[in-house]
Amino acid sequence: MVYKPELLATASSLEELTRLIEAGADAFVIGEARYGTRLAGEFKLDMIKEAVAIAKPRGVRIYVAANNLMDNKTLESLPAYIAGLSEAGVDAIVFGDPAVLMAAKEHAPGIGLHWNAEMTSTNYATAEYWARRGATRFVLAREINMEQIEEIKAKSKLELQVQVHGMTNIYHSKRSLVNSYLDHQGREQSGREVELDRGLYLMEAERPNERFPIYEDANGTHIMSSDDICMLENLHELLVICADSLKVEGILKSIEYNEVVVRAYRQAIDAYLADPEAYEFREEWLDPIREVQDPNRELSFGFFYKEQVY
Repeated sequence: MVYKPELLATASSLEELTRLIEAGADAFVIGEARYGTRLAGEFKLDMIKEAVAIAKPRGVRIYVAANNLMDNKTLESLPAYIAGLSEAGVDAIVFGDPAVLMAAKEHAPGIGLHWNAEMTSTNYATAEYWARRGATRFVLAREINMEQIEEIKAKSKLELQVQVHGMTNIYHSKRSLVNSYLDHQGREQSGREVELDRGLYLMEAERPNERFPIYEDANGTHIMSSDDICMLENLHELLVICADSLKVEGILKSIEYNEVVVRAYRQAIDAYLADPEAYEFREEWLDPIREVQDPNRELSFGFFYKEQVY
């Protein structure tokens, strides 16, 4: 089989989805906040159907995130939702809770199942555990290094998904911490969600140049990394080991920024596939990203060349 890595993106709207397809994305993760967490935008079932209608004729895949922490109330509507995703023609469901796996087996047989439990997907034995239960893809934690990724790829039967660009989540609370703080300050904010684009951030007194974006949604409070992963320069290392899916995380980024990033990774992937032996990174691919990068957010290799930190 010819190796063809997938360039995976997120989308905040149907407009962004269309524009990123044109920029070169092969697949998207979208979803609804009731069932998925840390989504770039809200896609209810009718919009998911529209996304599939836009993507499928162009050979682009649609994955839906149902990776939220499921409570008893959510379980009541989960079977109908999973059946609706199957009817809509989505290619896979991203899950972390076994309840989603069981619902998918019953109401969406044959659909792809991408296991994503954030920081706990760190070894090949865990990948094998979920493979035996029907998972088709293993979404790797962002805290493992390149050697560990290579070992998991060599010893796992599942497709591997790796984040190669964008911010990562470093803290999540089910509580509405921002709303609680604003209430304490006497501001009239209670009962309303803090929008993703509000521009809120945390900053430590000892490190005033590092800003950690913070927002709230239906799933609580999320604090994000102060830098952005950027593996474009060393992308070939993941291509050499045949990583299956390379994700550009577009949450809290503009459509214009995500277009530039997706286009750059598309160029690098295509150049590698055209001639792996002669492949060389070109600075001209990275320059457009540097031009649109927030000067307060460093581009980094994340944990790819570091030890795990828990």
